[in-house]
Amino acid sequence: MTDKKQLLCALPKIDECLAGLDDRTKSIPARLVKLAVRHCIDSERQRILADDKNCVLLNREQWDERLLAAITSKNQMNLRQVINGTGVVIHTNLGRSILSAPMVDALQQAGAYYTNLEFDLNTGTRGSRYGLVEEIICDLTGAEAALVVNNNAAAVLLVLDTLACGKQVIVSRGQLVEIGGSFRIPDVIAKSGAQLIEVGTTNRTHLADYEKEINNETALLLKVHTSNFRVIGFTSEVSAEDLVALAHAKSLPVVEDLGSGSLVDLSSFGLPPEPTVQQIVKTGIDVVTFSGDKLLGGPQAGLIVGRKEIINRIKRNPLNRALRIDKFTLASLEVVLRNYYDLNQALTTVPTLRMLTQPVELIKKRAKRLIRRIQTTGKPACSLYLRPTMSRVGGGAMPEHGLSSWAVAFKPLHIHISAMEKGLRKLPIPVIGRVEDEFFLLDMRTVADKEIPGLATSLLTFLEQGAFS
Repeated sequence: MTDKKQLLCALPKIDECLAGLDDRTKSIPARLVKLAVRHCIDSERQRILADDKNCVLLNREQWDERLLAAITSKNQMNLRQVINGTGVVIHTNLGRSILSAPMVDALQQAGAYYTNLEFDLNTGTRGSRYGLVEEIICDLTGAEAALVVNNNAAAVLLVLDTLACGKQVIVSRGQLVEIGGSFRIPDVIAKSGAQLIEVGTTNRTHLADYEKEINNETALLLKVHTSNFRVIGFTSEVSAEDLVALAHAKSLPVVEDLGSGSLVDLSSFGLPPEPTVQQIVKTGIDVVTFSGDKLLGGPQAGLIVGRKEIINRIKRNPLNRALRIDKFTLASLEVVLRNYYDLNQALTTVPTLRMLTQPVELIKKRAKRLIRRIQTTGKPACSLYLRPTMSRVGGGAMPEHGLSSWAVAFKPLHIHISAMEKGLRKLPIPVIGRVEDEFFLLDMRTVADKEIPGLATSLLTFLEQGAFS
């Protein structure tokens, strides 16, 4: 057994390591190489001092291999492409909605050239960035005016700060949701400077509950669409129309946080009915907020639509500048919004909508194609199966509803399934799936046709490198 002192004395010197690796790291910045080498050696030193029993004496070749791996990792982009085999279409941890090729082209153009971001080409004077998409949003939703900020939480915060700072906001207890990352509606209300007034109970809230809490300190009634959970059974909630009638009789506005915010009724594709933005605007709700990167299928953004007088007040709020969107968001958002002028076009050109509505037989064919490529190209040390499964919408939308789908199921022969899952996450293009019943599943709903050749090659390479021996 090697003692601690011997292991510490055997640690290589940084300068000697750098000299020995010089020929193999010429294309990498010298500063980055030195940082990676130092970190690798320091980490080993800390493991030795902590009496890690896995520490062993390494020869120079073994050290070079470890250091090159550390340098490669240090030189790799942190934000990377992955293969989404989870079946969750709007996967928050994997970047939510992916963008179409035209949206990506718009991003490239916005970044590579000067643009008229805040320049009015008609008058030759300063313009408004919001005007680039406001008319389109109004065309599509039926709203009088619109504004876009950097996400829906920001949209809700900005609206409440403008309309209710220092005053009361009335919300049903059944709508006090928590969204991803532990952000809660009560916290957003508190941060806006407004006072939360809860009415009703978790499962039942009536119009009279709102009415009896309205007083001179009430600023608005807030309705939150509970897209990320459901309360079923003995339930009751107030309709948008009734809430609007009560509020307007009291000269108060109604604000609705719609969350995912779809512009298309997806119920004809087997998905549960969700209110569209257009439908909510028609009820007379004064301000509606929703996300750009969920069911809309665009970039991260928070869209605010509603009555012109109120939207203009929100635009003038100094906080708006801190929450404003950049030219990249505007460029890709305009492209996705223009797709919705033709709803049939949107269903085929917006990747999120296409994945949600694609026929299950197409998914099955895609799964068979991947299996065929793997089986005919190599002999992996695992069993492959075509397996029915259920996909999810994701992004907090329609949580109780699954989408029929097909997956490729992997059953490794010589290692535990967790080792396969971890190994696939370490690939140059990581493959993210899910483990069920000792199988590793790749749900092919969220794997694109163009990804299959590269995916098959990566899987075969992973298997052939002895991962299963």
